[in-house]
Amino acid sequence: MQRLYDFIRRHPTGVDTFWAVILFGFCCLQIVVAGDHSRQAAAGVQTALAAGMATAVALRRRVPERMLLLVIALGVGQLALNVPPQVQDFAMLVIVYTVASAGRRWASRVALVATLCAAPLAHVRWMQTGGANSGPEKVFFVIIMTVPFVLAWVLGDSMRTRKAYFAQLEERASRLEREREAQAKVAVAAERARIARELHDVVAHNVSVMVVQADGAAYVMDTSPDQARTALETISMTGRQALAEMRRLLGVLRTGEHEEAGEYVPQPDVRQIEDLVETVRGAGLTVDFKVEGTPRALPSGVELTAYRIVQEALTNTRKHGGPDAGASVRLVYFDDGLGLLVEDDGRGAAHEMYEDGGADGQGHGLIGMRERIGMVGGTLDAGPRPGGGFRISALLPLKPAG
Repeated sequence: MQRLYDFIRRHPTGVDTFWAVILFGFCCLQIVVAGDHSRQAAAGVQTALAAGMATAVALRRRVPERMLLLVIALGVGQLALNVPPQVQDFAMLVIVYTVASAGRRWASRVALVATLCAAPLAHVRWMQTGGANSGPEKVFFVIIMTVPFVLAWVLGDSMRTRKAYFAQLEERASRLEREREAQAKVAVAAERARIARELHDVVAHNVSVMVVQADGAAYVMDTSPDQARTALETISMTGRQALAEMRRLLGVLRTGEHEEAGEYVPQPDVRQIEDLVETVRGAGLTVDFKVEGTPRALPSGVELTAYRIVQEALTNTRKHGGPDAGASVRLVYFDDGLGLLVEDDGRGAAHEMYEDGGADGQGHGLIGMRERIGMVGGTLDAGPRPGGGFRISALLPLKPAG
């Protein structure tokens, strides 16, 4: 049965043609059985009308509007030629239903008007006008004859509404699927950008500290072994810290089947800025650190952003500040925000560092800062200081939870 249904759906015109042939056969049988063979012209007219109605049924789904006009023309011709209602008139019901369900709106309205006019015109043309039928009986007969046509139109119009509803549901589902795919792509891009920023901050800060300490250790290895040992310890501690942050960061890319998933350290916060400053001081950079206002709990996103901004600013001071550079870090707690001010008095790195690729000035530090600030709704002001050096000033709003 399923194959039969599939065949019917694939070949609608063929199915309609089959029923049109059956309708035409019944019409011809009626003409032969009830016809008067002495009136060959009337039989020919009836056959032509039957052929026209059958053609309308066969092509009703290909050109419904044209078939409606054809059926109306055949009906008018039937009235004009005084051909009584026959079996072929059943095609009118089929065409009315088809136009109401699949035709254009104007054709559907024309079909409704035609259904309302067909029965009264047929009654006027062929019913007896004698006293056998009273007025109420005639009205009742007209109503009874009109009901099938109206029902066919109503059924077709309801099918049109149902098809439009299902088409709207399919279009909505398709649109939602596209939107879901777009949102997934945006989420993936945002996560990749976040990971890239975190990797940049981790690598740029810790690796630069390790490079500075390694160069210092190599320089004093022979003359001051104790300083060299201290530098190597700093390198070891910085490397472990970098590995811990890398392990935490890459944890978001894992599926959770590894046991190491429980070993990842928390996100850095404002309280760890002081440890960061101590690490930078141990690497040889003079840093003045001061906190103003009353420290209090901050949203995790604000704390991570503050830590990364200070980390990136101090990294840039080491890379670009040149020899004997110093820096100052200020944290100011306002009623509605957290202020950051990082300044240095550097004069720029030596030209040899640019040639070696150690500080080419083409990194993404400031871009990452602005992205982080934008994510929490803050503002950032970065640029050279009057008289030399560089200043980074940021204001992070404290949004209430939820």
